Amino acid sequence: MPYFFLFLGILPSFAWLVFFLKEDTHPEPKKMIARAFIGGVFAAVFAVGFQLVLKNLFQSFQIDDYHPLSFFSFGFVEEILKFLAAYLIIRKSRFFDEPIDAMIYMITVALGFAMLENIAIMSNMNALSEALSVITLRFVGATLLHALSSGLVGYYWAKAIILSRGLKPQTEPPFRLYGLQSRVLIFKGIVFATLLHTIFNYLILISKDIAIYPLILLTIAALFVFWDFEKIKQT
Repeated sequence: MPYFFLFLGILPSFAWLVFFLKEDTHPEPKKMIARAFIGGVFAAVFAVGFQLVLKNLFQSFQIDDYHPLSFFSFGFVEEILKFLAAYLIIRKSRFFDEPIDAMIYMITVALGFAMLENIAIMSNMNALSEALSVITLRFVGATLLHALSSGLVGYYWAKAIILSRGLKPQTEPPFRLYGLQSRVLIFKGIVFATLLHTIFNYLILISKDIAIYPLILLTIAALFVFWDFEKIKQT
C-alpha cells in the first residue's frame, strides 16, 4: 500500500481525536490516550473475528449481511468490544478520576477502532482520486459515527459512575460501579449506540449515492453527544 494511502487511512481518526480531546477540561496523560487508542485497534481485530462467526451463523439461517438483524448484531459486537477495551484499560487507572473521562476514553478507543477500518479500506484503493473521495466520506461518516456512538456509551458510563458515588463503601475505589441500576445504564448506552450504528448503516444502504440522510443523522447525534459532554461537566 502506498504510504500516502496509509496516511489517508490514519488522518481522520487523529483529526477527530484532537477535536474531541478539547472537550476534556483536565487533559488525560498522553500515555493513557495512546493505550486507549491502541486498545481500539485491537478491538477492531477481535470484531472482525466475531463478525465472521456471526456471518457464517446467519448464512446458515439464510440471513444475509443486509438484514436488519445482521446490521444490529454487527453493530452490537463493535460497541461491546469498544466498551470492553476502554474498561479493561482504564478501570484501575489512577487517571480515571472524573466521570467525563469515560466519554473521553470511549471516543479515543472508537477512533483507534475506526483507524484500522480506514487503513484496511485504503489498502484496497488503486487511484488517488478514489482514495480521497472514500476517505472524505469516511471522515464525516463512519469515523465520526464510531466516535459519536462510543461517546454515547461513555455518557451512560459516566452517569453510572455518578449514580454509584452514593452507593459505594468509603474504602472502595471511587469509580467502581455499584448496584444493578449502574450496570443497566451502561447496557442502555450500548443498546442506544448500537441503534445509532444500525440506523446509520441502513441509511447508507438505502441512500446509495445520496449521503445527506446519514449526515443528518450524525449531525443530530453530534448535538446530543456535545450536550451530554456539557451535562457531565456540570456534575
